[in-house]
Amino acid sequence: MATLKVSSSVPSPSEDAEQLKSAFDGWGTNEELIISILAHRSAEQRKLIRQTYHESFGEDLLKSLEKELTSDFERAILLWTLEPGERDALLVNEATKRWTSSNQVLMEVACTRTSTQLLHARQAYHARFKKSIEEDVAHHTTGDFRKLLVSLVSSYRYEGEEVNMTLAKQEAKLIHEKIKDKHYNDEDFIRILSTRSKAQINATFNRYQDNHGEEILKSLEEGDEDDKFLGLLRSTIQCLTRPELYFVDVLRSAINKTGTDEGALTRIVTTRAEIDLKVIGQEYQRRNSIPLEKAITKDTRGDYEKMLIALLGEDDA
Repeated sequence: MATLKVSSSVPSPSEDAEQLKSAFDGWGTNEELIISILAHRSAEQRKLIRQTYHESFGEDLLKSLEKELTSDFERAILLWTLEPGERDALLVNEATKRWTSSNQVLMEVACTRTSTQLLHARQAYHARFKKSIEEDVAHHTTGDFRKLLVSLVSSYRYEGEEVNMTLAKQEAKLIHEKIKDKHYNDEDFIRILSTRSKAQINATFNRYQDNHGEEILKSLEEGDEDDKFLGLLRSTIQCLTRPELYFVDVLRSAINKTGTDEGALTRIVTTRAEIDLKVIGQEYQRRNSIPLEKAITKDTRGDYEKMLIALLGEDDA
């Protein structure tokens, strides 16, 4: 369930474009006006506003926002204003330029999007960066990480609910053998994770639990805590089966007493506000005994805080 609140009577794209232009003109920038418009428009509405703004004023809205805004607020607004496929393409491209911790972002985009959403990201990547996601991920990674991540970002899974229970039984047995022998990088294990539908994967893991008396993630916890590939494998399985739990873990790490990871916080809020941020927020409160919006308010300030709270659907608009 989404948290985005869109008014039942939304102004036309040309009216919104005019209002945004007025927010940039004169002394200072009217950040509240920008939030009141963009944080309450759907992806399709934001796309039309961008098109209309360019037609009316001869400049990309994103360029105007870049010139007027700064810091974490700028990042949140820019990510939010991008089309979802463009946004994912940018997140992946940024991740391929960082160290191995960014492998988590690559996996997150590959495993928590629908097949169509991931395809749109791959198409947007072609258009913007003039190469494929697969080749950049392959260049960025090595060894087992490359084997898993290239397979995941290349996937186009079946999205239906039909499952093959005979196959689930066979593959649950195969996976158990690989985990027992600590062959976490086995090609068949990776093939199952990167090609099977999410419904089929859930059926396989349910069969695994029925047969062996524990969840697959519990079995994988018995491996080396410092094994980064094993950690990525666990996160992959979580994203494919219970993505809300993965996002709660990321948010809990991002909002903590030692400091805020604004990059992760912004990424989760802007990418999930139109999809399942309400479910993520409910699970966050259940696990942390504090509403997500209160945790964010305690750790953020100013227009950045206002933007995030608006996307959570907790502002007064």
